[in-house]
Amino acid sequence: MKRNLLTLIVGALLILIFALLLFTFQVRTSEVAVVTTFGQTTSEISEPRAFPFFKWPWPVQKVYKLDKRIQNFEDKFTETLTADNNNLLTTVYVGWRITDAKTFFPKFAGGSVAAAERMLEGIVSQAKTAIIGKHPLSDFVNAQEKELKFDAIESEIKAIAQAQLLVNNCGIQIEFLGIKKLGLPESVTQNVFDRMSAERKRLADDLQSQGEAEAQKIRSAADRKAAEMISSADGEARQIRGRGEAVAAEVLPVFQQNPELANFLLRREALEESLKERTTLIFDTRTPPFDLFSGVTTNRPAK
Repeated sequence: MKRNLLTLIVGALLILIFALLLFTFQVRTSEVAVVTTFGQTTSEISEPRAFPFFKWPWPVQKVYKLDKRIQNFEDKFTETLTADNNNLLTTVYVGWRITDAKTFFPKFAGGSVAAAERMLEGIVSQAKTAIIGKHPLSDFVNAQEKELKFDAIESEIKAIAQAQLLVNNCGIQIEFLGIKKLGLPESVTQNVFDRMSAERKRLADDLQSQGEAEAQKIRSAADRKAAEMISSADGEARQIRGRGEAVAAEVLPVFQQNPELANFLLRREALEESLKERTTLIFDTRTPPFDLFSGVTTNRPAK
């Protein structure tokens, strides 16, 4: 009896599990589910929930799960002609995702990501060729970083590709697009190097000219400052000389009336200058101004 009961319980559980697999399904946060009824798309489920979704078993309904996260791919390294007739090798990387699963699913044979990327690669390649053909080589290869236009070129390619996807009603959105690699054929490599060398030389010449102009400004400013200082010193010297001459003019009549007094004062001044420091003098009393000591006697105490 117990064995029959256990068999019934196990059988009931298996039937329940089989029924859940047939009649229910779940959706993850990274997925979007497309439900078809008799082969026709009937619903799209992109938000998960705590309990399962209901469906009729095959062949009535079937559930296809698609990855709604961003997909990445790179196009081929292809050669394109620029606006100034130079060959340029480029490859771009693209990030895209499914935005409308009900449109995407029938468009690409049951939601095939590989088929979608093949179509997207063709659209991106055409857009890349069109945009590169509108720009000169200097927008891609330039000694001046400010002259490069990668951001604008990438935005233009992305805009054209996205517009083409909307026209074709693909249910796809391009999230980002960028140039991954650039290359130059051997036929144009030397020309590009020569042009870059010439650009670098022109830049160096400009910098040298600016440096020389700045140096000339500094030299001119220094010369002007020196001339101003010399002029100021000359003016001050003339003022001092004028004051000296004025003082000399005042005392000259007195010295002319008494030349011996003038001679004495000059010798005394010279003697004072020589005795400003503590000095030991050995001199000849016949040599001016030390002749002032001539006739001077020193009284010594008797022993």
